[in-house]
Amino acid sequence: MQKTDEKISQAKAKLLLEYPYFGTLASKIDVIINDDIEAFKSDGKKLEINSDYLQNLQLSEMEFVFANGAMHASLAHEMRKNKRSGWLWQMATDMAVNDMLVQNGLDMPYGAQYRERFSGMYAEEIYAELKDDILRDDENLEYEADDVDDVQNNEQTRQELEEEILQEQLFAEDAIALLESKTQTGEAPTTIERFFQLHDFGKVDWRNELRIALDKYFQDDYALMPPSKKLLYSGIYLPSNISQTFRLIIAVDSSGSIDEVLLNEFLSEVNFLMTLVQNYQIELLVCDDKIQSHSTFYSGERLEIDVKGGGATDFRPVFHFIEEKFDDVKLLLYFTDLDGIFPKNAPDYEVKWVSAVEKEIPFGILLQLL
Repeated sequence: MQKTDEKISQAKAKLLLEYPYFGTLASKIDVIINDDIEAFKSDGKKLEINSDYLQNLQLSEMEFVFANGAMHASLAHEMRKNKRSGWLWQMATDMAVNDMLVQNGLDMPYGAQYRERFSGMYAEEIYAELKDDILRDDENLEYEADDVDDVQNNEQTRQELEEEILQEQLFAEDAIALLESKTQTGEAPTTIERFFQLHDFGKVDWRNELRIALDKYFQDDYALMPPSKKLLYSGIYLPSNISQTFRLIIAVDSSGSIDEVLLNEFLSEVNFLMTLVQNYQIELLVCDDKIQSHSTFYSGERLEIDVKGGGATDFRPVFHFIEEKFDDVKLLLYFTDLDGIFPKNAPDYEVKWVSAVEKEIPFGILLQLL
C-alpha cells in the first residue's frame, strides 16, 4: 500500500501541473487525516480526509479533493456567510465548488457533495433552494448538521473570530491575485466568475506597474575601476559595486480638473516606494500650460507638493524643461487627466501617464488609477 504522505505529494504535484491555479492554492493548505469522518471535508482553514477513503482514491480523484479544499480556503467562508446558517452555507458552497470542478474536467470521487439540479448555480442560489428543501421536509436531503458545525461555539472569543476572519481574508486576497494573473494569460478556470468578481481583472494594476517601473531603472551599476579590494591581494580583480543615485522625474498636471484625492493617493504610493530605495532624487514638476514649480527631493525627505495653477493643460513645457535641464533621463511619471496638448514626438526616455481616466495617448504607457 502506498504511503499516505507520498500519495498526497503525488496528487498535489499532478494538480499543480494539470491545473496550475488549483494546484498553487492547494499547496498552501494543510491536509489532516481524520478517521472520524466518512470521506473528506473542508471548512476553509484545513482539508480533513479519512485515511481509508484516501487510499481508495485514484490520483485524479485526489486532485479533485485537493482542488475542492483549495477553493474552500480561498472563499473566506466566515466573511461571505452574512448571517446564514453556517453548515448549510458550507454545504451550498461545496456543491457550487464541485460543480465548477466538474465543468473544468476534474474527476469527481464518490462521497463528494453534488446535485445535477444545482449545475451552473451560485452558492447563494443553492443555499436558498436547500433552505426551501428543509422547510418542505425534503426526505432526499443528503446532509445532516452536526452540533459542532451548526451551533456557534460559545467558547470562541471575539479575538479568535477576528483572527480567523483575517486569515481567511489574507488567503482570499492571494487567491484573487493569482486568479487575476491567470485571467490575463487566459488560464483562469471555467465558470470561476461564480465565486469572484472578474470585471476589473483586465485592467492594469497601477501600483504593481509603478513598482515594476522603479525596479527596472533603479539598480546598482558595476564598474571595473576601482576594482574590489576583497581579493585584490591574491591578484584577482573583481568589479566594484558602485551605487548610483536614482533620478525619477514626476510631473503633476495642475489644471483645474485634477482629482486631489487621487493625486494624494498617487503621491502616498510614491512616498512608500521611495522608502525602499536608499539613493534617490526626485525632480517634481508642477505644470498646467506652463511650469508652475520645480522641487527636488532626496532620500529620507517626504514628498510634499503645493499644487498651483488652474489654467489650461499643455504637456509640452514639461518635456522642454526636461530636455533643457536634465541629462540621462530614464523615466517620467506624469500625473494628469490626459486632457491637454501632447508633444508631436516621443522622447528618448520612458513615459508613464498616471490617470484616473482612460484615453488614447500618442506615446508612453497608461497607468490607470482604479
